[in-house]
Amino acid sequence: MPQMSRVELYAAIRRDHRAGMKMRELERKYNVSWRTVKKAVDSVWPEPRKKLPPRPTALDPYKPVIDEMLRTDLDAPRKQRHTITRIFHRLVQEHGADVSYQMVRRYVSGRKPEILAASGKAPVEAFVPQTHLPGHEAEVDFGDVTVRLAGELVTCYLFSLRLSYSGKAVHRVFASCGQEAFFEGHVHALRTLGGVPRSKIRYDNLKSAVAQVLGLNRARVETDRWIAFRSHFNIESFYCRPGIEGAHEKGGVEGMIGYFRRNHFTPVPEVDSLAELNELVDQWDLHDGHRRIGSRPRTVDEYFAVEQPLLVPLPEEPFETGRLFTPRVDRYSQIAVRTNRYSVPTRLIGKRVRVVLHGHQDLHRPQPLRGHRRPPHLQRHHHRDRHRLLPPRQHPSPGRRARRGQLTPAASVSTARRPHGRRAVPCADVISEGPVWLLVADDLGDHSALAQTRRPRLQLAGTSASASFR
Repeated sequence: MPQMSRVELYAAIRRDHRAGMKMRELERKYNVSWRTVKKAVDSVWPEPRKKLPPRPTALDPYKPVIDEMLRTDLDAPRKQRHTITRIFHRLVQEHGADVSYQMVRRYVSGRKPEILAASGKAPVEAFVPQTHLPGHEAEVDFGDVTVRLAGELVTCYLFSLRLSYSGKAVHRVFASCGQEAFFEGHVHALRTLGGVPRSKIRYDNLKSAVAQVLGLNRARVETDRWIAFRSHFNIESFYCRPGIEGAHEKGGVEGMIGYFRRNHFTPVPEVDSLAELNELVDQWDLHDGHRRIGSRPRTVDEYFAVEQPLLVPLPEEPFETGRLFTPRVDRYSQIAVRTNRYSVPTRLIGKRVRVVLHGHQDLHRPQPLRGHRRPPHLQRHHHRDRHRLLPPRQHPSPGRRARRGQLTPAASVSTARRPHGRRAVPCADVISEGPVWLLVADDLGDHSALAQTRRPRLQLAGTSASASFR
């Protein structure tokens, strides 16, 4: 028979006492003292258990001293207030206290908020639960995830757009969180949802959208491409307060990224490409539509069925999400696109070429070529922790190719290791007059790895040719 709780014991004693059972009989039956029987007969509720008095410690004589230090800090400059370490050192040096640092830290961490609240200077924040109309609002954010990509443990970025009413979320993994990935994530999410929220979408102050934060209000200086993108899709942006103070203003997507990371990226997924990973992400999004959020009576998909017809239809014409660069070819027959360097034909030296950078393409770790040594013209130069590839020498052996100024098909990918880990690097489509050979320094390869450069696929249009690395 399971042991009765104290309330059940009191109820049983009172029941038997009403039936005429004597006090001594109740003591023997329930194996309790006469005091317990008397308390049960007198009251329905048992007395709350008394707390034991705190044990005396070596810090007790110095608690008034610590309290005085904390009260002095109320009027002291913000950067010249007592830290726990400073309090500990003063107790030892000025008062000869024989106490430990952990003892002081435990007392200060509990006492400091009490003194601040008693003084009336503690900031009081009140929160109101958010309610949203169907089809009116959404939230967007990025979160970093770790993926084993082609055998390498790399950090990628998870884009998330979540409708505030139904909780329907669409995710996409990118190699970076740049503006091109920011735009492509929006396009994929809005196409998946089938429309645009009518009222506003909440953002933090990410650089892809905000060029400058003006003071402590909601005013922002937005980037030109983001203004054009918003105008194309009829998006009304709402920016949260900077820092941790504004995180609760879009708590839905913040919690969604954490849920998605804990439930679908644990354990760390192993894939060969980001395209394969995004196929899994799409399946996970469909699976999450069958769950209920909190105490809601219906599933996410059931709420989304009500919300989807209320979204604003998407525009028919597409928007170019790629980032356009117009770098000038230097004397080494190379162009710089962000942190990467690309080799181009020598006849383009001094001219400008157009480069379109997309977020959905990624580079993978190249496999070493067997039986090949490192070409002598691909030597690395170290400059500010970056690798720079020298221009190729014009060898007479390929003769005709050297005279035309084209590079040989053999190339290598050298690595630039950053102190904060390895990260995937987005690939670029280079638009020029002829074939372009890719020499890029990324974080996924090995210093000794050799890879054969892929020949670009040319698509002639009039007098210009488009060369894209796939």
